[in-house]
Amino acid sequence: MKKIGFTLLFLIVMISCSTTDQNVEKNKILVEQYVTAVENMDTATMEILLAENYQGYGPSVNNKIDKKGAIENWKENVKKLYESIHYSKSRVIAVNVSDGENKGEWVSNWAELKIVYKKDKREVTIWANTIYQIENNKIIKSYTFYNEADVLEQLGYVFINPNDL
Repeated sequence: MKKIGFTLLFLIVMISCSTTDQNVEKNKILVEQYVTAVENMDTATMEILLAENYQGYGPSVNNKIDKKGAIENWKENVKKLYESIHYSKSRVIAVNVSDGENKGEWVSNWAELKIVYKKDKREVTIWANTIYQIENNKIIKSYTFYNEADVLEQLGYVFINPNDL
């Protein structure tokens, strides 16, 4: 009887680990699909992968956008701003946060992005991290971090303290 109990316990643990591993891989693939959609500037696929209740944050502290705003923003950027976006050195890692306010399945994408702008064909390189929360095979939340000042400097902007004028 003890052998049957141990065997059942072992099977339950293995099945739950297998399910978790499957979710991790599915979530990583989902984020990789989203990254590919960004590179291809494919707003239709982006819209499919974002949940209806999606909320995006960053890169600045006060930046917040919902799904409708994010898709409209991307459509405008594709139309007027970006010639191309390329992710290189892209790495994806998935974790499951088991407690606290941000409990759930998360995927982080670290990448070097090369962006070419339409207007003057200038290219910038960005080191960025976006952390995605996944629920029901959709992205429900994202936090994006990159150095906005560095991008502006690469585009030729100069920062001047008004007190020094």
